Amino acid sequence: MSQLHMAAGPNLASKIDCAALRKPSRLTLASRRPVTAPPCTMQTADVKFYHHGRFKVAGGLLPDAVTAYQTYGTPGNPCIVFPSCYGAKLRLGSQDYLVGEGKVLDTRKYYVVTFALFCNGESSSPSNTPAPYNGAYFPLISYEDNIRAQYAVLTKHLGVKHVFCAIGFSMGGQQAYHWPVVYPDFVDRFVVICSSARTSPHNKCFLEGPKAAMVASKDYEDGHYKTQPQHGIRAFARVYCAWAYGQTWFREHKYLMGGEFSDLHAFIRERWEGRYLQYWDANDMVALLTTWQNGDISTVRDGGNYEQALTNIKAKALIMPSKTDLYFPPEDSKIEVTHLKDARLHVIDTVWGHVAGGGANPDDVKFISERIQAFIDE
Repeated sequence: MSQLHMAAGPNLASKIDCAALRKPSRLTLASRRPVTAPPCTMQTADVKFYHHGRFKVAGGLLPDAVTAYQTYGTPGNPCIVFPSCYGAKLRLGSQDYLVGEGKVLDTRKYYVVTFALFCNGESSSPSNTPAPYNGAYFPLISYEDNIRAQYAVLTKHLGVKHVFCAIGFSMGGQQAYHWPVVYPDFVDRFVVICSSARTSPHNKCFLEGPKAAMVASKDYEDGHYKTQPQHGIRAFARVYCAWAYGQTWFREHKYLMGGEFSDLHAFIRERWEGRYLQYWDANDMVALLTTWQNGDISTVRDGGNYEQALTNIKAKALIMPSKTDLYFPPEDSKIEVTHLKDARLHVIDTVWGHVAGGGANPDDVKFISERIQAFIDE
């Protein structure tokens, strides 16, 4: 039977890490040691956990799949679904840049539900699933698996009968694309920020770089490590970080972040290596990246016909790529829009590359918010 646990509760029976703020030392949460986390914003909701019981996924079966989520606003108001992206933790306020009173996803008007991806360390993941499905033995997860799990939380537990809008950035955007494909009559509209309906060959190739840096490290041990592979995680972060921003962003030394970092090396070490070392498990990082690489809406019901899958989408769409995104380039979005029945395309004119869509730059957040507002007001 499905069960619900709140992260704030002191007697959490689930094996999920309630605070999602623990630096892992083994593959199970029981052996993790607490670390100091940055303060959450005032509006960040408690993370809750829904137990699905036995749940079929792309790579097999999870005996007790768990979905982490947050709710904002009043049930009964139009529901907006806002799933997470790669590198995001709900408990750290990853979705707060668009959610809250006075923001575009205004919690006085909408019932906003945020979801953590499987493999992010909050929902079921290699790091928090008991043996024999832990660590390197964790099954492959697809985007469709995530959407089916989110649908179950909405309909079986929260009583949501219809979704007004699905919104997402990056991997969240790929989930937003999947929503009207997996459940075509359940979603009115969707917003895709710096993302695509299918992970392109170039995108897959880029992701092979940080993945290879991790799995080839001397301490990764094919995913059977006893302590977190610091060499692998550092190598992963260093390969990944250059792709997240546009070349102009580096040329203009924006990595100094207004004096927060002394130089480029400090930025890489503290912002990128430090974040992954503190909050992430290596197997989670690799598993989640594999979900990303396999993203393709046409595998759900259109037999691999990508163009037909786009054409079959009935929901209204707002597509917002970043002008300088190196792995979800605007050219791909322009092609996708030509196949959608009812779509609007707005390119974010920014030097912030991919992260422009995730709240990194206030000017970009303003642009994104204004376009979303106009779209949901239609």
